[in-house]
Amino acid sequence: MSNSAVVESVAQALRDAEVNQAAIAPIRPQLGGETADVNIAYAVQEVNTKRALAEGRRLVGRKIGLTSVAVQKQLGVDSPDFGMLFADMAYGDGEAIPAGLLIQPKVEAEIALVIKSDLTKEKHTYADIISATDYALPAVEVVDSRIENWKISLIDTVADNASSAAFVLGSRPVKLENLDLVNCKMTMTRGDEVVSQGVGKACLANPLNAAVWLADEMVRRGRPLLAGDIILSGALGPMVVANPGDEFKVEIEGFGSVTAAFAAE
Repeated sequence: MSNSAVVESVAQALRDAEVNQAAIAPIRPQLGGETADVNIAYAVQEVNTKRALAEGRRLVGRKIGLTSVAVQKQLGVDSPDFGMLFADMAYGDGEAIPAGLLIQPKVEAEIALVIKSDLTKEKHTYADIISATDYALPAVEVVDSRIENWKISLIDTVADNASSAAFVLGSRPVKLENLDLVNCKMTMTRGDEVVSQGVGKACLANPLNAAVWLADEMVRRGRPLLAGDIILSGALGPMVVANPGDEFKVEIEGFGSVTAAFAAE
């Protein structure tokens, strides 16, 4: 099978898994195994991105994954990854995410940046990102793997749209100058139980480091970030398994709160 035929076949398998809510075996063996070039995994992701756009889905931003140095070491990589965010993946603050929609969801607390101007330079700086950011919001990313039991490598997750599934944004926009992106504390609760804690610097020492990486990477890959796009900058604390009926409240210092709710079965 040619490389492009393999890419198409893996993309179709991942798409079918998502539509049928049925996880599949890891796909890295088909793409070259543990030593595969990450570009072949991004080629799979791009096939499904083009398919989504052709179906009329609206691209509204990107998520950044692997922003924790510990997780990077676990997967043997030295940079983050990214996935596409579409409008139909967005849920309102406290709005129930339907049961049966996802396979094995988990939640992460993140800082979202909403940009007001295109980021099209080859190399971006903090100043570029700050100037281009309209406001920030607290966010919950709902990740889901189409790979059985989350048995993923870098190749599996990248091909699978960086394990992205849904997201919830808070509703109170905050300007960057009013925030401490490095030291802001995050607490995620499920009912009265604290299930995840973290701090801004858990995201590549500063979420702006992740945003700079993403802006450069998207230009390099021909899909630059555009005005209005949302950047989910990366997890501030450990991810938590989400079960039907769970409700997670995330509070980030300076940002306020956001709630991700999952409908009961």
